[in-house]
Amino acid sequence: MRVPAYPDRRFASPPTAFEEVDVRGLEHDLGRAVEGEVRFRPGDRALYTTGGSNYRQLPIGVVIPRTTDDVAETMRVCRDYRAPVLAHGGGTSLAGQCCNVAVVVDFSKYLNEIVEIDPGRRLARVQPGLILDHLRKPAEAEYELTFGPDPSTHDHCTFGGMIGNNSCGVRSIMAQFYGPGPRMSDNVHELDVLLYDGTRLKVGKTSDEELDRIIGEGGRRGEIYAGLRDLRDRYADEIRARYPDIPRRVSGYNLDDLLPERGFDVAAALTGTESTCALVLEATVNLVHAPPYRSLLVLGYGDEYEAADNVCEVLEAKPLGCEGVDAVLLEDMKVVGIHDEYLSMLPDGHGFLLVEFGGETKDEADEKARKLMSQLKRGAGAPKDMKLYDDKEEAAHVWEVREAGLGATAFIPGKPDTYEGWEDSAVPPEQLGSYLRKLRKLAARYGYESALYGHYGNGCVHARWNFDLMSDPGARSPASMATGSRRRSCCRRCSAPS
Repeated sequence: MRVPAYPDRRFASPPTAFEEVDVRGLEHDLGRAVEGEVRFRPGDRALYTTGGSNYRQLPIGVVIPRTTDDVAETMRVCRDYRAPVLAHGGGTSLAGQCCNVAVVVDFSKYLNEIVEIDPGRRLARVQPGLILDHLRKPAEAEYELTFGPDPSTHDHCTFGGMIGNNSCGVRSIMAQFYGPGPRMSDNVHELDVLLYDGTRLKVGKTSDEELDRIIGEGGRRGEIYAGLRDLRDRYADEIRARYPDIPRRVSGYNLDDLLPERGFDVAAALTGTESTCALVLEATVNLVHAPPYRSLLVLGYGDEYEAADNVCEVLEAKPLGCEGVDAVLLEDMKVVGIHDEYLSMLPDGHGFLLVEFGGETKDEADEKARKLMSQLKRGAGAPKDMKLYDDKEEAAHVWEVREAGLGATAFIPGKPDTYEGWEDSAVPPEQLGSYLRKLRKLAARYGYESALYGHYGNGCVHARWNFDLMSDPGARSPASMATGSRRRSCCRRCSAPS
């Protein structure tokens, strides 16, 4: 059996769309070279056709490595057969990043350990398959340290996936105010990576003197760094002029992290590249102080637009998290029956901001919340209602309402199915209210509906629109095509919808 290899011309000696992969030979040689599991059976491949997205791609096969040597051997054999390689973590990606016609390397089963926590330097070395909460819980318990970015899938997303995706999350603004920044790229200190040609590198920030030294030494590393420097120098002015300075910019490659003022940070530049440039073998990440006490303030507004209009005033109080929830999400939860018993806990309103504060004592955390409440009461955009939850269990219930958003909006009885594909649209926080109004108006023009919720503190919005993907006219509409759901060939020999 042979399948086409898909192109990526950033790799040395890349596969091309006009070549085919000898799958039986590839499977045989991987089985001899790899200590871990090599799975090429139809059922195993079917398990890896997708993640949390609308995309479906049948992989060539799956390798579950036990060691980093297994990863290197997998890359070597795949290179010999000119087969693409794709890293896989928790499979929570919503935009198709963890599926492809490639050999999928699943790090989550074996390469999932904490290598080291250095509390003095506030750093942790982790393997790519480590689940986020498996670092956060021991780090908080032993050292009062935590990791800033925390997607709502924190109990099963992995560090490798977060690095590939350039994740943020509910409390990422904690890292924005009290650490290096809100995005994963801000919080990656160093990466140990493997390139398609077999080159293994440790990358991070690079001073001008070190950059000159690396390039002067020559070799493959010097060649790569010289190429990156030339790319940066050629486009530096365009990057500065056209890359938006917003907390949640994750589109495309992070070429701005190669600028001199950003420290020529190759680790940050690789974050978000989703296996198109390298596989991550190990990551050293930054940790931030985890206040031992938390208080949750929920602000109720007339609608989600008013809530968004007041985000910047809330951010002046430097909270640990600032999330937005609209009334549509709560109504969907009632219909589906998710956390129905907790919805009555919310204050009056049809648009909400969930604002979390931290402190070394409970009184300190509560005082920060009360200070903001007092300030908001005097302002022109005062909330309709406010409620402070200083009980840990009550606050946890309210957070469960927010974290259930994706599941609550998926399949609602009596409504058309909704789909991913418009996740994480982002604007400057000061423009969020205006953006939500325009987005809702645009969607209504085509008959689309969705809850609008998410990381309002970062100007980042989650939505699942009721695109029509079941009829030919619906699937061919521009909006549906924008989600990647149009009919595409999964390979040159197949015309089935992917």
